[in-house]
Amino acid sequence: MSAVVQSGQLPGGTGPSAGAEADGAGVSGLRLAVRRFSRNRLAVIGLAVVVLFFLFCFAGPLLYSTDQTHTALTSANLGPSGSHLLGTDAVGHDELGRLMYGGKVSLVVGLAAGVLATVIGTLWGAAAGYAGGWVDAVMMRVVDAGIAIPALFILLVISAIATPGVWGLILILGLVSWLVPSRLVRAETLTLKNRDYVHTLRAIGGSHTRAIGRHILPNSVSTVVVAATFQVADAILLVAYVSYLGLGLQPPKTDWGGMLSAGLSATYSGRWWLIVPPGLAVILVVCAFNAIGDGLRDAFDVRGRG
Repeated sequence: MSAVVQSGQLPGGTGPSAGAEADGAGVSGLRLAVRRFSRNRLAVIGLAVVVLFFLFCFAGPLLYSTDQTHTALTSANLGPSGSHLLGTDAVGHDELGRLMYGGKVSLVVGLAAGVLATVIGTLWGAAAGYAGGWVDAVMMRVVDAGIAIPALFILLVISAIATPGVWGLILILGLVSWLVPSRLVRAETLTLKNRDYVHTLRAIGGSHTRAIGRHILPNSVSTVVVAATFQVADAILLVAYVSYLGLGLQPPKTDWGGMLSAGLSATYSGRWWLIVPPGLAVILVVCAFNAIGDGLRDAFDVRGRG
């Protein structure tokens, strides 16, 4: 007995060394997840594509400075050349600089809206799943009712009533995109709340808030991270949809969807540079985020860790 006391470890593995072992298991689990992610070639390529686009959109203007505010009608509709690598649009804006500017808006809106939707969905789903009973039933019926209404329809109605800015788009997208993450987190919470450590916390007088904050949410990180990557991709697509229909940001502001809308009529005139670059950018970034999401899902999947 004295040997046990001197070692600082209580029977059942609840002493300091058990905590160290738990920390070591967490670190090894993270390393295993990173290793599994790095073995997924599509996920690694997707991560590289996202990093390159961030550098292109945020660092590119420092090396390739253009005026995206004032028009230059004397330089309108010029083809690719040494002075304008991707030509110019109908009002004389440099298309390569426009691609950087529009990409910055699309990425910022997509990331911010995806994070906002994930945060709201995580809190809603965790609360519903942990509460259970009639509270869970009411909260999830709200989610089901929201999912029944297409998010694009809501965006089009709001955009027709008022023209949103960048922050308005982020808020609207976040408020219409949180439904799917809430269902995922709720399903995870239903499993986690029946674990022994949650019952132990409640038995010693721990509050419901502490149970959610200390155990439910931290153990749902894998589900939340995977959901966030898909939400970012969906938000970028929704922004492109709305802007393509002419209900997004108004000139001189733009995003990739707005560039597609502005260049659509010019494709019949052979001015391909107005539509191909932004179209490829949307496809590559959305596919890249989806590939990252698939890679993270496989990396955190405990069923494949043999």
